[in-house]
Amino acid sequence: MQTPTLPAITLMLPLILCVPACDDVVALRDTVLHSGTQLADLPSSTHPHGAASHPTAHAAAHADAGHAEDSHQTSEHDSEAHAEGGHHVAHKIIVTSPVAKDVVSTQQYVCQIHSWRHIEVKALEGGYLERIAVNEGQAVKQGDLLFKILPTLYQARLESDQAEAQLAQIELQNTERLYHQNIVAMPEVALARAKLAKAQAKVNLALAELDFANVKAPFDGIVDKQYEQLGSLIEEGAMLTTLSDNSVMWAYFNVPEARYLAYQADPNKDDVKVELLLADGNKFSQVGRIGAIEADFNNETGNIAFRGDFPNPSHLLRHGQTGTVLLSRVINGAVVIPQRATYEILAKKYAFVVDDDNVVHQREITIQSEQDDIFLIKEGLSATDKIVLEGIRQVRDGDRVEYEFQDPEDVLRNLKHHAE
Repeated sequence: MQTPTLPAITLMLPLILCVPACDDVVALRDTVLHSGTQLADLPSSTHPHGAASHPTAHAAAHADAGHAEDSHQTSEHDSEAHAEGGHHVAHKIIVTSPVAKDVVSTQQYVCQIHSWRHIEVKALEGGYLERIAVNEGQAVKQGDLLFKILPTLYQARLESDQAEAQLAQIELQNTERLYHQNIVAMPEVALARAKLAKAQAKVNLALAELDFANVKAPFDGIVDKQYEQLGSLIEEGAMLTTLSDNSVMWAYFNVPEARYLAYQADPNKDDVKVELLLADGNKFSQVGRIGAIEADFNNETGNIAFRGDFPNPSHLLRHGQTGTVLLSRVINGAVVIPQRATYEILAKKYAFVVDDDNVVHQREITIQSEQDDIFLIKEGLSATDKIVLEGIRQVRDGDRVEYEFQDPEDVLRNLKHHAE
C-alpha cells in the first residue's frame, strides 16, 4: 500500500475514524494516531478549511488517545494486584461445614432369584405318555398325579407275579395240612413259607414298577413348561417338566472382596437390613436375611456369591426373576458433605478447607460411601471444618477469600448437583 501524503491524510481522517475496520484502514489509522506529528502543528495550508481543521476528527483522536491511556493504567493496576498475590473473584464464594449425623448406608447388588426348591421332573420308566393331568403354571400339592405312562408291560408283569404268589400260598396251605397229619416234617413247611415270601416280594416289585408309570408331585409347587405331548414315546430319564416351590425365594448376588471383608468384620452384621427391589422399581413387601455365603471366590471377577432369603407368601416372586438386593445399615455419627463441595485430581478426591484466617487450603479426603448428592467421609474432614461449597473453580490453594457461610442443614436439604 502506498503511503499517502500528510495533506491527503488530513482530508481522509474523518473517513478513517468513522468507517468500519479493515486491515488497510487500521494500518492507516495507526499511522496517524501514533505518529509524532500532531494535527494542530500542521501548516494552515494543509487544512482545506483553514485553522479550524475538523472538530470531529480532532475530538475522536483525543478520545482514542485517552482510552488507550486508561486501558494502559488498568492493565498496570491488574498486573500489580496479581504480583501482590491478589485473585480476582468473579462470583460470591459460599462456604459451609460438614455435618455429623446418623446416616442409613445402602449398598445395591443386581441379583438372580431362584426358588428354594426347583427340580426337573423326569420319567422313571419308558413308554407312551398316556395322560397329562396338569396344565403349565398350575399349582399342585404333594402326591398329585402329573403324568401317566402307558403301563401295559408293567401290568402284565404284575399279573404274572400275583399268580405266582397265589400258587405259593396254596402250596403252603397243603404243606401245613400234611404237617398236621404227620405226613411231612417241619422243614417242608418252612420251605413252602419261604417260597410264598419270595413270590410276594416279586409282586411288590411289580407294583413299584407299575407305580413308576405314574409321575407324581414330590412337594407342593408350580408346574412349569411341559416338554412332552400326549402320546409321545417317552424314554427312561426323559424330562417331562420342572416343579418349583416358591414359598421361599433365594436371591443370589455377587459381592466384591473388599466389601465381603468389611461385612465379615462388622460386629453388627446381623442387623443389616436386606430388601429386594423389583424390576418395576417397587420394593418387595417382605424383608429378607443373608441366608448363606458361598465357599469360593470367582478368580476371574474377584467376587463371592451371597444369598438373600425372602419369604414369598403371596407367590409374587417366580423362579428366574431378576432384581436388586439392598443391604442397609445405620452409620452413627457419619461425617457428610455435599458432592459438589469436592473435586477430583488423578482419581483422588479433594476439598478446599478455609482456616480461621480465611485462607483456602487444598485437602485430600477419603470417601467411605456415596449416596445421592452426598459423600460419607472416612478421613480428611471433621464437623468443625469449613469447606468451599460454591466457587471451587475460582479459588486456589493459599488464597485469602471473602465468603458467605450457609448453614449445612439448609445445604443438605437443597442438594441437586454432584461434584465438579
